[in-house]
Amino acid sequence: MKLTVTTFLSLDGVMQGPGGPEEDPGDGFDLGGWLVPFADEDMGRQVVEWFGTADAFLLGRRTYEIFAAHWPRVTDENDPVATGLNHLPKYVATRTLDKADWEGTTLLTGDADGGVVAQIRELKSRTGRDLQVHGSANLIQTLTANDLVDEYRLFVYPVVLGKGKRLFAPGSVPATLRHTGTKATAAGVTVHTYQRAGDLTFGSFALDAE
Repeated sequence: MKLTVTTFLSLDGVMQGPGGPEEDPGDGFDLGGWLVPFADEDMGRQVVEWFGTADAFLLGRRTYEIFAAHWPRVTDENDPVATGLNHLPKYVATRTLDKADWEGTTLLTGDADGGVVAQIRELKSRTGRDLQVHGSANLIQTLTANDLVDEYRLFVYPVVLGKGKRLFAPGSVPATLRHTGTKATAAGVTVHTYQRAGDLTFGSFALDAE
């Protein structure tokens, strides 16, 4: 399966608490809910399109708990997001959970750089379409540090936050990405896709010595 990361970002790269003040107030973050004024039908259509390519979901513990408190209550079979999340396999990377009641959930436990990473690599080796990550800021740091992300799907919002958890934190593996698409919503959000394209290459603009 292809491991994809879909996330909402401010212009300065912050992904923390986009959907509401209570979503992730960690480290004193008090700007939660910053994407809500920009949510529109264009954004919704893109989210639905990408959910339609999922064969499984990989989530961090906090995002899993937020989703598990909401989506099982959405029983409309015509809702593609709810249907996907409620019926497809869900894998949760966690150090603290010892059980999960949401149907189709498997816990991935163990040391982040050993057991969990090995389990994620095994999931990626399976036949299928997308193994999708949504939200899950802390999990994404593990994924980028271990070069596990095949495709980034980024909603970039016209706001600057100045603080909060960022998509690419120190420790991410240096890499070259290939830009594969851009769209814009009526609300002014740009939607970018990037695929892993290999190691960095280098050059120099320095003039040759006389």
